[in-house]
Amino acid sequence: MWTFFIAIAALITGYFLYGRWMERLFEADPKRQTPAFSKEDGVDFQPMPLWKVFLIEFLNIAGLGPIFGAVLGALYGPMAFLWIVIGCIFMGAVHDYFSGMLSLRMGGASIPEVVGKYLGPAGRQAMRILSLLLLLIVGVAFVAGPADLLTSYTGGGLVYWLYGIFAYYLLATLLPIDKIIGRVYPIFGIVLMIMALGVAGAMLLGEFSGSVQMPELHWRHLSNAHYQPEVHLLFPMLFIVISCGALSGFHSTQAPMMARTLSNEKEGRMAFYGAMIAEGILAMIWAMAAMTYFGDVEGLNREMQIAGHGPAWVVSEICNSWMGKVGGLLALIGVVACPISTGDTAFRSARLILADIFQWDQGAIKNRLMISIPLFLLAFFMSQLDFTTIWKYLGITNQLLAVLVLWTIAVYLQRSEKIHWISSIPATFMSVVCSAYLLGAPLNQGGLGLPANWFYPLSIIFGLTLLIIFLYTGRKKAQQQRVYQYKKSLQS
Repeated sequence: MWTFFIAIAALITGYFLYGRWMERLFEADPKRQTPAFSKEDGVDFQPMPLWKVFLIEFLNIAGLGPIFGAVLGALYGPMAFLWIVIGCIFMGAVHDYFSGMLSLRMGGASIPEVVGKYLGPAGRQAMRILSLLLLLIVGVAFVAGPADLLTSYTGGGLVYWLYGIFAYYLLATLLPIDKIIGRVYPIFGIVLMIMALGVAGAMLLGEFSGSVQMPELHWRHLSNAHYQPEVHLLFPMLFIVISCGALSGFHSTQAPMMARTLSNEKEGRMAFYGAMIAEGILAMIWAMAAMTYFGDVEGLNREMQIAGHGPAWVVSEICNSWMGKVGGLLALIGVVACPISTGDTAFRSARLILADIFQWDQGAIKNRLMISIPLFLLAFFMSQLDFTTIWKYLGITNQLLAVLVLWTIAVYLQRSEKIHWISSIPATFMSVVCSAYLLGAPLNQGGLGLPANWFYPLSIIFGLTLLIIFLYTGRKKAQQQRVYQYKKSLQS
């Protein structure tokens, strides 16, 4: 059990040490007025208690992401544990914290506007396209998935479930944030935590716990355990498959929504960094549970090759077996309610991004309808298409967003004359990951399918080139700023 306990301890320690350092580096000011008060409109901008903000942010960024992603990542073996812990503390939580806090400092601006401020018009447009595409994919996918599950549980009525979920999404997108999201989400956030803690408790203390061997991270395990290693390459696939729980660009689209509800800048560490750490713990529990339940990684890989044995089946099996009827109920809530909660906040974030693009005030219901109705018509049209082709691009689109945000944070830190390496190194690494995926992944997974002796060096060169450009342009702008300040001092 040492790997599991050390991983959980590292994540918690990361919140108290690295998270506090991030807060000091950003210079969070409790006296600075937040947009929840300066722009209060009773719809999107309004203060909420920190515990609610934390639970809503946790559910927004979590949902099924750190559960399904962790189960799929567990197929690669214990290397998944390293990525979850290191990625969460030094990449994902940093990404989430600065996404939220930079938005807060810019008056609650959506993430494309934050990116545009530091990466320029090209970065803004790229972020707008990628974020809206990702939010639509997530929103539509999390209509069809829960509708199919509810149909199987109730024995029919797929069309009615689709209409019902879409109707709920429209209400959750239009209504003030405290009416549905502020009341229901904290409950589901608590349920998600209870489900994870129940699984962890059963795994550690259950009646079968003495008869199973929890996998430990050992140097012998630093290899790819996937049953199709020639297709599912450890690098870069693992870093795309496990996004929620380690690093996810989708989180940057959700952070501004909560930045508009914070009462104090000091609350940002718990709301953003803390929520990401909680998600990392969730992912760690499910990755370990998936490997443990089936005896070992090989057992998990054998089961996942059977038709119909996907992540949802694994979650249902573990919950029902380890926690009985209560676990079955929690699993049902998890695989139905959590995707719906992620879907509605995806549409709400899309509305806010479009409102920022067109500079439409969202206080009046007619302005919200002018954006929401075309958005939902497009989403409904997409829900009628074969979604398999679009869905396979979800993972890489998600991590491309993360790359843009990490470079944005690096530029912000560089201009502020602070330690930019905390973001520029992760940004370089993820640039290599994403380029390796696009160059090396099979054609049916959205890549070019180049051989390893081509895509590995090309992706490394690409990442290092971006780092060199970042350092060069930063030094050049710093020199220009010094010259400007010198001339200004001479004039005065």
